[in-house]
Parts: sequence; structure tokens; C-alpha cells
Amino acid sequence: MGRGDGRGRTVSPDGADDAGTRILHVDMDAFYAAVEVMDDPSLRGLPLIIGAPDGRSVVSSASYEARRYGVRAAMPVGQAMRLCPSAKIVMPHFDRYQAVSRQVMTVFESITPLVEPLSVDEAFLDVQGVRRLWGSPGQIARLVRERVQAEVGISCSVGVAATKHVAKMASTISKPDGMLIVAAADTLDFLAPRSVRAMWGVGPKASDALEARGIRTIGDIRDSPQDMLDRAVGPALGARIAQLARGEDARAVETERVEKSVGHEETFDVDVTDREFLRAELLRLADRVAVRLRKAAWECATVAIKIRFDDFTTLSRSQTLAEPTSVGQRIGEAAQTLYESIDRRDPVRLVGVRAEKLRPAGGAAFALWDDDEHWRKVEGALDDARARFGSATITRARHVGRGDGRGAVRHPKDHGLD
Repeated sequence: MGRGDGRGRTVSPDGADDAGTRILHVDMDAFYAAVEVMDDPSLRGLPLIIGAPDGRSVVSSASYEARRYGVRAAMPVGQAMRLCPSAKIVMPHFDRYQAVSRQVMTVFESITPLVEPLSVDEAFLDVQGVRRLWGSPGQIARLVRERVQAEVGISCSVGVAATKHVAKMASTISKPDGMLIVAAADTLDFLAPRSVRAMWGVGPKASDALEARGIRTIGDIRDSPQDMLDRAVGPALGARIAQLARGEDARAVETERVEKSVGHEETFDVDVTDREFLRAELLRLADRVAVRLRKAAWECATVAIKIRFDDFTTLSRSQTLAEPTSVGQRIGEAAQTLYESIDRRDPVRLVGVRAEKLRPAGGAAFALWDDDEHWRKVEGALDDARARFGSATITRARHVGRGDGRGAVRHPKDHGLD
């Protein structure tokens, strides 16, 4: 498999056994920070925090120099600065990150047509069909690392394995700037000692539930009765992790990206306690979500909300709709109902609305009447007005001049169709 190279990296040696492998998981190293250093070499070697300079913002990314102090993505910037007072805060440049991401994906696609981007800075590659052109999976992994460094100017880590799950775990273990090959025959030995928390798709709550029952490693999962796993994390996830623990993962690299959700969030400079304001804010966010659904010709079958309180506790709720919709009023009413189901009355720092389980618009069976016909016409007219006069000039009357009564300033965060 892999070994240290004397510089703290995990790098599988030349000629390492890659029999039975075909999947590469390639992950850029501290991508946002790496792009900032590439554009401004004076930042090299400094502990960098990518985020807005006010203490209530969150860390978008951090360089490895800052991570050594415990700085992590999604951490409040104020907390990050307390952990690493010498850190330099750099405002994020998301357009630039997207541009560099396109360069990286172009490199991948020049090697194999089977590329599945997971985000701006990572992707799966299936290299089975290009071995005659480029060599074995291990050789192709080295080629990917060399070309990304030479043509883009940043480093990446690569996991090579027989399955997507193991390849992703291997790339994580090899970071930063490393490569780890796990031959098919070595899969079970590779998995057995790893923490359950290292499994792709197993979150903190599921890990806590497993560890509470003494199931701490992937080997423990393999040795546990299925009914114990089901009681710990539910039948669906229990069956899934049992398969992954046995090295079974039939997921193929998907080049056709299926859109899954679209959402918007708002973070307030001042924590909000006015529930009517929050209800109105959910409706405003729902309108924005609906506009983007209609532009993309999608409807959603599920509405979800996210509420983050002043102590950073975050709650999520979701509801499946009777009929798929792209009507903001319908999405907003569902979001408000979900909000009212939350008992907590603590000050709120962030709210978000997300449309999920997307499907092409107009796919529902024909109905004799349309409960949303009125709102569909209203919002269609608003879409036409926005196209003529710009989105900034068109909003619901209830939102005009509305504040939270405490001088709160919104920090919007858009979630594209992802």
C-alpha cells in the first residue's frame, strides 16, 4: 500500500501492487488556500484562514499551517483566530476557485472520459478503459498528480482502489500531497483497523451510536450481527455499512451529474428572536429557491430547512410535499410549518431553505384542478418582471424595508443545484 516519504506524506512506492483497481479519487489539498497562495506567493508557509474578517463569519477553508492549531472549515472565524492568533485572514474569491476547478477537471478529462466531480476540488475517475494509453491505475495516479501540479500549479492527493468508498478513504489518508494504492486483495486488511468515523457517509451521530455499542472500527462492523447494526443506526444505514465493511461497493463513476437540491441560507450579524421576522425570512428564501428551480425547469418533492441557534446548535427538518412544485409560496408555507415544529425559542443565527428530490418540471400526472394556479400566475409574472428590470428591484411587499428590529445584516449563502 503506502509508506511515509520522509516529508510527512503517504506515497505508495513505484511498482506498488494495484491489481484489481480501477477507481481514482483525486482531492485537491486545502484547495481554496492553495489557490490564494498560487495567486499571491507571499502567503506561502503562512497560517491562512479563508473567510470574512468579522468574528461571526465561518471559515471556508484553512491552510495546513493553520490546521495544525485546530482550525477547521465551518468553524467561526472568531474561534479560529483564538486558536491561531498569528493566522492571516484572506477573503474568499469563489469565482477564481471555480475557474481553477475547471482547469483541474480539464486535466482529468484529458486522461479519461469517465470523470465524476463531487465538488469544485475533488472527483472520481474510472481508468479501466484507458490503461493501454496511460498504463496501470497506479501509473495513471502519478500522471494525474504530476499534470495537476505542472499545468494548474497546485497539489492533489490520490487514492487508488477497486471501489469508490475505499478510493476516497485512501485519498484522505494520503493527504496532503500524497498517493495511496489499495490493491483489491488488500481491501479487507486496509479497512479492518480504520475508525468507523473514517467511513464515507457515516456521520458523527451514527459514529457515536456505533461506538456506544463498542463498534469502533470497520473490522468491528464486519464482526457485528446485522441486527445490532440495525438497532444502532437503522436498517438502511446498517445494511449499507455492513456491505462497505466487507469491501462491497458497486457504485460506478457517473459522468451524468444528477441535480439533487438547491438552497439558500442567511446568516445574521445579530442573533434574531423575532419569530415573525424569521417566518418572513423563510418565505423570502423560499421565493429565491423557487426562482432558481423555475429557471432550471425543475420541481421539488421535498422541502428542508436549517436553523442554527446562537450556541451553534443546528437543527434540520424536512417535509415531502403532496405534489412536486416550483412555487415559492408553497415552498415557503412548508418551510414555515417546519419551523413551527421546532420547540426551541433561542436566538437564531442562521436560517436556510432547501428544495430536494428534484425532478423535471411538468412531470406530474394531469390534475383536474391546480391548487397553486393563482400563485403560479403571480410568480410567473414576477419572473417576467425580474427578467425586464432585474432581480434586485422585485420582491414581495412584506419584505420591503424590513429589518429584524436589532440592526441585523444578512450574509447570504447560495447553494447551487448540487
